[in-house]
Amino acid sequence: MQQANIVSCPSEQLILVDSNDQEIGVMSKADCHAGTGILHRAFSIFLFNSEGEMLLQRRSSDKPLWPMYWSNSCCSHPRAGETVEIALQRRLQEELGVQCPLTFLYKFEYQASYSPDGAERELCSVYLGSYDGVIHVNETEIAEIRYVTPENLAHDLAQSPDEYTPWFKMELARITTEFADTIRSVANTPRHNSNKVDQRKAGAQT
Repeated sequence: MQQANIVSCPSEQLILVDSNDQEIGVMSKADCHAGTGILHRAFSIFLFNSEGEMLLQRRSSDKPLWPMYWSNSCCSHPRAGETVEIALQRRLQEELGVQCPLTFLYKFEYQASYSPDGAERELCSVYLGSYDGVIHVNETEIAEIRYVTPENLAHDLAQSPDEYTPWFKMELARITTEFADTIRSVANTPRHNSNKVDQRKAGAQT
């Protein structure tokens, strides 16, 4: 794993939006996620390796929402004054030590409550990418990572659905149906980094 590095804080300013993704203001990250949540701009990234396996992360135990739950490769928010495109690459680097091209899939709005005091309410853009290089996990954000085949993931979700974040389950259901061809196409393109993942450096557990 890479050295622990604090890359976010409750006071950072996120972008409030309406259901059409029009900016209507800014608010602290903590306040955006308080109660039932305030709608804000967000993104989710799904990374696949050349074997067609999906990279999953287990969220840090320090996360205020869904700690130690399994989720997609990377997800976060653009900050006030920051474009989604810049935020995508910033967050990949901060969490995984990764830079790679990404393909936009779709955008959707959702709300999910973790507790009476905290929730997600996001207008979330979903992206797809492929990467085979070494991953350096930021321990302040991620407890562990693993690559999983579609078959093994489907089995685990059926057996232990409550171990996964709600947005991941919503997004997975859509990308594996509507965007199955796009996933196959991206997985078969030349790798951004042809080196296989060093799982010891990545902190992966099987």
